Amino acid sequence: MSTSRWLLLAPKRWLDAFIAGVLLVVLSPLIAATALVVRIRLGAPVIFRQQRAGLHGEPFELLKFRTMTSSVDADGELLSDQERLTAFGVRLRASSLDELPQLWCVLRGDMSMIGPRPLLLHYNEHYSPTQRRRLEARPGLTGWAQVNGRNGVDWPAKLAHDVDYVDRASPWRDLQILLRTPTAILSRRGITDGRTVTSAEFVGDRDGPEDSPDSC
Repeated sequence: MSTSRWLLLAPKRWLDAFIAGVLLVVLSPLIAATALVVRIRLGAPVIFRQQRAGLHGEPFELLKFRTMTSSVDADGELLSDQERLTAFGVRLRASSLDELPQLWCVLRGDMSMIGPRPLLLHYNEHYSPTQRRRLEARPGLTGWAQVNGRNGVDWPAKLAHDVDYVDRASPWRDLQILLRTPTAILSRRGITDGRTVTSAEFVGDRDGPEDSPDSC
């Protein structure tokens, strides 16, 4: 199948910018409060930045609230992701509040409100030709895979959901996903314990959890 025409139309981008702008204003007290708590519990920097694969696999800077400490071993080397991820960080990830800074990524055009979740750049080399088609859409804050099992489905199924979205995206499907996302978050269906490796399993490595890998 070919890429959905909806993904190529300007109105989708306009809607993204409008919704992200409104949410940044409406949620500004929550964003500020979360930033303050992160600063108190984990220190600076509050924002975690990482290069991810955007539209057509091009890199962009993803923003998240920090969820890990900066703890080091006796040699001054950072401890493993699992050792640096605190109980507070686990709760922050489970609530999806760590994702709120990505509204700025949507506003500046690197992401969409709806689309495949952005993965680490080196995963681009491991997609099959079909799976690589997920890069034909801007990565999303939420997506078809996130409301259909989230981390509770295996990687072939998750990537298949992404490609299905690229083929069948429409204003109606975007609305469906937006309306189903709060329920998916609040019900915690498909949410891991926050310490589980997810996308790393896709390529057989152990770089850390996909949806919130930080190395602060």
